[in-house]
Amino acid sequence: MTMNRMIPPGGPPRVPQASADTLTPRDIAVILRRHIFLIVSLAILGLALGVGGYYAMAKYAPKYTAYALIRVLPPMVQDPMQISSGQVNKDIQYGNRVYMANLIRQPNMFQSLLGRDKIQQTDWFKNFADSKSERLSKASKVLKEDLGASPNRDAEFITVSMTCGSAEESAVIVNETVDLFVKSQQSGKRDEYSQKLNAYNDELARLQRELNQAEDSLSRIQTAFLAESGFAGLQEDQFQHTITQKLNNLEIQENDLKLQITQIESSVESLKRQATGPVTEQIENIIETDPIMTMLAQQLALEEANLSGRMTKFGENHRVVQEIRQKIEEIKERRRIRKTEISELTRQANLQNAQDTLVAMMSRLENLGKMRDESAKKKESLDLARVQYEKQTKIRDERRERLDETNALIEKTKLLLEDPQAPKVQKLGDAQKPLEMSSPRKLVYFPGGLMLGMMLGVGLAFLIELLNDLVRTPRDVIRHLNVPLLCVIPDVDEDHQLDDKADLYNIVRNEPYSVLSECYRRFRTNLKLSSPPDHVKTLLVTSPMAGDGKTSVAINLATTFVAESKKVLVIDANFWKPAIHSKLASININGEDNPAIAEAGLSTYLTGLSESGEIVRKTDIDGFDVIDAGPLPSNPAELLGSGRMDTLLSEMRGSYDYVIVDGPPVLLVSAVKMLARQVDGTLLVFNAAKTKRGVAIRTIRELREVNAVLSGCVLFAAKAMKGGYFNEQFKSYREYQKLQLARSV
Repeated sequence: MTMNRMIPPGGPPRVPQASADTLTPRDIAVILRRHIFLIVSLAILGLALGVGGYYAMAKYAPKYTAYALIRVLPPMVQDPMQISSGQVNKDIQYGNRVYMANLIRQPNMFQSLLGRDKIQQTDWFKNFADSKSERLSKASKVLKEDLGASPNRDAEFITVSMTCGSAEESAVIVNETVDLFVKSQQSGKRDEYSQKLNAYNDELARLQRELNQAEDSLSRIQTAFLAESGFAGLQEDQFQHTITQKLNNLEIQENDLKLQITQIESSVESLKRQATGPVTEQIENIIETDPIMTMLAQQLALEEANLSGRMTKFGENHRVVQEIRQKIEEIKERRRIRKTEISELTRQANLQNAQDTLVAMMSRLENLGKMRDESAKKKESLDLARVQYEKQTKIRDERRERLDETNALIEKTKLLLEDPQAPKVQKLGDAQKPLEMSSPRKLVYFPGGLMLGMMLGVGLAFLIELLNDLVRTPRDVIRHLNVPLLCVIPDVDEDHQLDDKADLYNIVRNEPYSVLSECYRRFRTNLKLSSPPDHVKTLLVTSPMAGDGKTSVAINLATTFVAESKKVLVIDANFWKPAIHSKLASININGEDNPAIAEAGLSTYLTGLSESGEIVRKTDIDGFDVIDAGPLPSNPAELLGSGRMDTLLSEMRGSYDYVIVDGPPVLLVSAVKMLARQVDGTLLVFNAAKTKRGVAIRTIRELREVNAVLSGCVLFAAKAMKGGYFNEQFKSYREYQKLQLARSV
């Protein structure tokens, strides 16, 4: 709920719509100031309750808390064989302390702790119940709440605390808890290392057996290979084994021999072709070097030389020349025959030699293959033996290595078993009897009671504001009603210059220099400025319910218009509860009192018993005329909605500057809606002390449903509130009006 200050006596401040919908810091300050007495009273009451609660708790239910420290070493297992120790991350160490603290608060720890004789002998344990089982159950639940174990973030300590009603017993419970936890950790670590030591010894015996088996397997493999191949040395080294070398040599020889056989086979094929083909240059060279061919060549040369000489001497046809020619032909024939013989013999001999060489090489290749196969089998046996030997060698070496590691672990475990720091927890002294109470505390109860009382007061202040749904302030109108606020009329009690018996209906006339009169004048000004001139001459003044102040507003508004030399007519249209005649009883016509004037009025005109000129009553104020309600008719709603009412308003609109109709309440009489449609504008009066928001919203909705013109609203009888500046405005207004008041006197 958004609360606002009372506006100054002249009209509402211009507040933006956005600020009206929010609770600003100033609004909060206003609410707190408005209810400061309630807040202070509840704060004092809370302080008193806090003080009383402290002394009552200190006398009847004091609490004492004892503390003890447990040192938690880093979780890393220190190698006893090394001097230097590794660093452990701080977060890991803190996590280990958190884990240890959680172990202290485990249910099994509570059960073990409650089973100790010192704990069962305490009054703390005995007061839980009569039976032991119930005591254990209740005590375990209490320990879960009161026994604390808090790990330190930056130091290697756990703080163990216990809170109970006895200082001595709180220290006893803490000491028993620390002792039980440290011993359980020590016992657990010793059992752990003993189990590890036994496991390592069993592992050592198993490894020794497997090592012996591996060495026996190596001996068997070596003996079997030696008996099979006649060679020793299965270990891999940088030199090749004899079998491997022999196999490699045989493979090289075989490959070379295969290459040679290929070449010989190619030569045989070539020689076969040469044996049937033409004589090659190579054979030609052999033929030329033959002695017979050389001798025949020499003879041929001599005979040809002799032929040349004989032809020169005897002529070509001489017998000697013919004989020489015949001899030359014989020599050539002999050379041809010799050439053929040498050629055939040479080619056949070459072919035969090549074939013999091929056969010899094939035989040698076959022998080499057999030798290579034998060597390959030996090599395969060697490889298999070596694989088995290497496998067993790896097993033997691995068992030896693990055997050495296991021996080292056994030695380390023996040292850890004897190490006093192995459990990683150490008790740092006993808990001492606490000298002061841990609860209650003055620093908690005294400020706590004060703050709770103050918070309760603030909460009640806002609750009161939230539950109050009256239209009390301009901000309420702006926020909830969505209708123009033309003026705020303060409550008469707020203006101390006015008499308690002041006539509210004639306040502008009787008290022209009062704050209320100034508010009515500001109302007149705002009304005139809210619409163009001559657009609002007939006005209906109404309210949601009876007694909201609409008649006072109507009379005083008319008085302000008369003060501007305007001619004003006020019509009392409230047939159900007329008030204009009684409130203006001092008015006379033609200088004579007329107490029966109320017998003629609006009702007689609407029923046709009177004319408009007969019902208008003049007052002693120049320009201020009145039409009273007249006798109560049987059908008021129908009369107000009749054509004569509309005719009356039209007639009076031309005769007066302003016609103000004091109508009945909207939510009580439906006829007011007919009046609202016949006038130029409707003014709603909301009583700040009576009108609720829902009532105001319903009133506006019903008028808008009949398309009535809402000129605005007036907040009537508004009271100054704490936190506002309405009182200051009254004071300032009086100071401002001193000079005029002095002149009026």
